[in-house]
Amino acid sequence: MSLIIQEKTVKSVLSKSGIPGIDYCINPYVGCSHGCRYCYATFMKRYTGHTEKWGSFVDVKINAPEILKKQMKRAARGTIIISSVTDAYQPIEAKYKLTRQCLEALLPYQFPIDILTKSPLVLRDMDLIKQFKDREVGITIPTDNEAIRNIFEPHAPSIDMRIQALKALHDSGIKTYAFIAPILPMNPEALLERIRPYTGSILIDRMNYTSKTLGIYKRTNLVRWLDKDFVDTIIRKLRTDLPPNR
Repeated sequence: MSLIIQEKTVKSVLSKSGIPGIDYCINPYVGCSHGCRYCYATFMKRYTGHTEKWGSFVDVKINAPEILKKQMKRAARGTIIISSVTDAYQPIEAKYKLTRQCLEALLPYQFPIDILTKSPLVLRDMDLIKQFKDREVGITIPTDNEAIRNIFEPHAPSIDMRIQALKALHDSGIKTYAFIAPILPMNPEALLERIRPYTGSILIDRMNYTSKTLGIYKRTNLVRWLDKDFVDTIIRKLRTDLPPNR
């Protein structure tokens, strides 16, 4: 599948957030080439005029860093998440470096930042992230099974790469968390064993948009992973031995 890339200018990049505990969000891109089958952010297509398959297009907000610099001059202090409806470290970031430039624009203001990604490319920016006094990086790891990852997240980095990124962040002294969401078919004990040493906390959420994935679950004989009671048992297993906050 070829990727459709469009460079666009925007009037705003620092947006109010509806996420509890988060005041602002920054999304340097529209769309995401990871193409995760369950992604809730597909709703963005309604507002951007895209009709292409999710994962096949990315709009690049080429003036995002400049606009952010202007917005920060009048922004009230608050926590910022990067990103909420895209992955700020998807492969195209290696070329455009918009996320890195946005971090540079934020650095003088020292707002608390929360970065959530599936990509080890975040390690490139550890030099900047470590300069923030209040910073946290989350890595999304919804399964320990690479075959399952390949079904639901066909173009996202491997589980091993994500865990290695989590480890590198943790070992460098950056506060980390693992985002197990949505819960995909897994061995919960095995996943916990792999991520526990490298994370200060774990966030868990179930598959909330089953209309997007029901066909996949049926074709792969994994429908029980949509059963609420069954998933509740998995959540309990994941919570039985969570790491202490540190």
